[in-house]
Amino acid sequence: MKNTIFVSSWSGGKDSAMAYYRALKLGMTPKKILTMFEEDGDISKSHALPLEVVQAQAERLGVPLFIKETSWNSYENQFIGAMDEFRDEGITHGVFGDIDIEEHLEWVQNTCAKSDIVAVHPLWQEPRRNIVEELLDAGFEAWIVVVNTSMMPAKYVGKQFTKEIVEELEAAGIDSCGENGEFHTVVVDGPIFSSRVPVVVGELVERGDYVFAPVLLNKKS
Repeated sequence: MKNTIFVSSWSGGKDSAMAYYRALKLGMTPKKILTMFEEDGDISKSHALPLEVVQAQAERLGVPLFIKETSWNSYENQFIGAMDEFRDEGITHGVFGDIDIEEHLEWVQNTCAKSDIVAVHPLWQEPRRNIVEELLDAGFEAWIVVVNTSMMPAKYVGKQFTKEIVEELEAAGIDSCGENGEFHTVVVDGPIFSSRVPVVVGELVERGDYVFAPVLLNKKS
């Protein structure tokens, strides 16, 4: 994989950051990151990050950000359109943060294949606990910004993702990786960034079963 150029599927959270990190360790060369946004372009899908925060992450990665605004109904077509553009630019591989959910892996592989993009999954079949421990040991700083309250308590929204939180979650029978959609994170620092992304967390917002901690760029930093 050395010197293989890639686009990274970038949610802004811990799994995409770890996949990117692993790809760099394999000697791969990043050319772009892809983030899918809501139709109005205000926040990213699932993680609800504003554009300026994702842009700040991209700047600190040192690679261009490419976004697609989409509904869930048009997601696949928009995704394929993005991959077509990357292939036209000579990008041959895509890096993704899937861990062990087979249907996610199959969707990514099948969809990328339509654009002649090779899907790479650096975290695949890794024990979930190992991934979160490596994330924290490597010096990544992540914060929990979305919680599905049907799967875990809302009290974790807005908290830094630490080893203590990992222990708490597992003691309560909650997957500490959040792979089943229990929670989402934002990564603001770590070995892949040139500097820390300065953020502040706003007042919590409830939408159905989900509680969000709005993440804003701290422009005074």
